Amino acid sequence: MSSLAVRVPQELSARVPVEQREPGLDRDGVRLLVSRGTEVSHHGFAELPGLLRAGDLLVVNTSPTLAAAVDGRVGHARVVVHFSTRGDDGRWAVELREPDGRGTTRARAEVTGLPRARAEEGEGVRGRGCGGLAGTRVRLPGGARLVLEEPLSARGERLWWARVAGVEVPALLRAHGRPIRYSYTERDQPLSVYQTVFALPSGDGTGSAEMPSAARPFTARLVAELVSRGVQFAPVTLHTGVASAESHEPPYPERYAVPEASARLINTVRAGDGRVVAVGTTAVRAVESAAGPDGVVRARAGWTGLVVTPERGVRVVQGLLTGLHEPEASHLLMLEAVAGRAAIDRGYEAAVRGRYLWHEFGDVHLLLP
Repeated sequence: MSSLAVRVPQELSARVPVEQREPGLDRDGVRLLVSRGTEVSHHGFAELPGLLRAGDLLVVNTSPTLAAAVDGRVGHARVVVHFSTRGDDGRWAVELREPDGRGTTRARAEVTGLPRARAEEGEGVRGRGCGGLAGTRVRLPGGARLVLEEPLSARGERLWWARVAGVEVPALLRAHGRPIRYSYTERDQPLSVYQTVFALPSGDGTGSAEMPSAARPFTARLVAELVSRGVQFAPVTLHTGVASAESHEPPYPERYAVPEASARLINTVRAGDGRVVAVGTTAVRAVESAAGPDGVVRARAGWTGLVVTPERGVRVVQGLLTGLHEPEASHLLMLEAVAGRAAIDRGYEAAVRGRYLWHEFGDVHLLLP
């Protein structure tokens, strides 16, 4: 999918959550754009129960959001470490970023420009392979140290496998971390702002580097109303890595789990008259990773590198509730696989004209058959 033709003005970035923008509103006070093919309608998110029907199934991601941003230093230079994903060998995939003058972090085209530490301090970069970053040492709070070892993939040097000494990373994040945020937001927020109503604590301290944000507008009250109207829920888990994907950059491998009860429920709904609607691209990735070529979902857990494209298509998901993505984001390939290019073009044109808000605190888009 080529980039969308629409241009998203900066003022359409949601800088704070809706409950802070408009006191008196709850999380479900955001707007809801609904696309049924190329037909578009405008709603409030609280109207969702009336837009679904008894027998429909919402697939939701239960991954909790981590306080995944930690301040550090490379020599005298300040950096921010974004902890993305824990590997099977105990290492973490991380991204090094710079703090900017507004107290936020900003993406860098490449990290090879990070200031080098002075040799006499024993810090900095050793070796010349992979852009010279292998061996870069970062001092972390509490005496912990992080060492970059190798790039996560051959696609570039944005994410690196790193080893942390002196502390367990979950304990480091609990003591010194804060939620990842980017410069389009106004200020740091407490971690509770980034937890969805479906989030469940994990026993090993793992979770998502960034919020599975499509589920943020749900409240306990709204969930109860949906259940009372016969809408069902199927929990899955996908621990999202950093989502600041560069233009056309596909997602990295992520951990996921589809439990047996959810697999059975999804298959039952697909065999009947209900619709399987994923809440977020993370839920799509999880459930489609657990589906065979026959469309039958089986209980599975592990790593998924699946990239849902129009060519691959979707085998299970019939609808999608998602945020509004940047026109160059690879997530739009998944949306096109679910709804078709014409529906995405029409929906995004309507979103810009209607002044919908983008990003994790913004408005939501429901794609239905």
